Amino acid sequence: MRRYLTALLLTPGMMILLPFVAFAQRTPLKPGGWNLFSPQQDVELGQQVAADAEKTLTMLNNSRVDDYLNRLGKKLAANAPGEKYPYQFKCVNDASINAFALPGGFLYVNRGTIEAADNEAELAGVIGHEIGHVALRHGTNQATKQYIAQAPLAILGGMFGSKSFGSVLAQIGTKFAANSILLKYSRDDERQSDLMGAQILYDTNYDPKYLATFFEKLDTKGRGTDFFSSHPNPENRIQNIDTEISRLGLNSGGIGDNREFQSIRTLVKSLPPAPKPNPQQAQSSDAKPQGKQTRPALPSSRYQNYEVGNLRVRHPENWKAYGEDQAFTLAPDGGIVQVGQNEALAYGTIMSVHSLNSGSSPSLRDATNQLIQEMQSSNSAMRLSKDLGQIKVGGQNALSRVFVNDSPVGGRETDWFVSVLRPEGLVYFVFVAPENEFSDYQPTFRKILNSVVFK
Repeated sequence: MRRYLTALLLTPGMMILLPFVAFAQRTPLKPGGWNLFSPQQDVELGQQVAADAEKTLTMLNNSRVDDYLNRLGKKLAANAPGEKYPYQFKCVNDASINAFALPGGFLYVNRGTIEAADNEAELAGVIGHEIGHVALRHGTNQATKQYIAQAPLAILGGMFGSKSFGSVLAQIGTKFAANSILLKYSRDDERQSDLMGAQILYDTNYDPKYLATFFEKLDTKGRGTDFFSSHPNPENRIQNIDTEISRLGLNSGGIGDNREFQSIRTLVKSLPPAPKPNPQQAQSSDAKPQGKQTRPALPSSRYQNYEVGNLRVRHPENWKAYGEDQAFTLAPDGGIVQVGQNEALAYGTIMSVHSLNSGSSPSLRDATNQLIQEMQSSNSAMRLSKDLGQIKVGGQNALSRVFVNDSPVGGRETDWFVSVLRPEGLVYFVFVAPENEFSDYQPTFRKILNSVVFK
């Protein structure tokens, strides 16, 4: 009798523990890599590009279909980890099988995807995969790599130069295209989104095996799909998803289909055929020729205060300050130059904050090395010239290094890099000038750095 009671009492406990075991075994996923954008800027960027996308794409504009996609998508997004973005879902009147997600939670599903799915779980798998790209911030991570690869410190200064991140949002948002840098995911990005899609399906009580079956269907039949053209197919995709499902535990009782999906699918199929794409959609370039660079006026001997966030600094009176709490640029007229569609800092100073991973407490040297490695991995032209060791900035220990890099005005530039570990993250300054003029600006750079006060 005692043995029977023990078994009876343990059984509910085991039932309660099983979901936690499944959760513990899942692959841990979180945004990785250096990202110049904050989560709020993901939303701002997504809003702007979405508005431009909807001028370029042919939207289905069927309220019943869009309402259904929003109900399904938001139910799935509720189980996405990390930032809670204002997700919205719309249907594109395109017969090809595809879907894409913009930063901040703006998702688009082609009608061809709805028609190709055999049940709601397959459609949910595609949407869950796209939500994974948003939650893992793949779009702005790729945008960061693209900008830094062009001219890491120079472009960074230009980003903060005109209207802070507003200039970057405008540059990216002025033209939407399927091959936008915001949609150029790596195979590792795809693998992560596959795994997160499976996890989201499981947590929303869908059978995650349907994510694998839908991709398998696309892979074997290849029927009118554009999905793999914009989503690189990682190796062992189906096997990776199946392995993750085994980690999560079988969910044979999960949702596979329902009448509403079949009703929406029937409705979409009954609508007039989607228009055929126009291959002649030309894209005019807004790139401006670089033109002759005029050397800025030398820094004024008179200085003025600039206060932002927790920092106060002084700069030459004939320099302008652009930016916000976490990033700003100090530059003379002519110090920020046009390079194609981008602006780059050729003369001046950048200050930014590199956020540290939550819960980590690296040393000043370790945090600095990590940031520099990320910068150099995106641009092989950035080379260490001198390690000047430890100095003081605002009464705090700092590290000082000198790099050489390509200058946006031609030739080489010198970048004096100084980093300070603060509660808000790794605060770093970069003082930039062409290599053959750096000595003319060095006294000014030192005065700026010596004036720094942390509040």
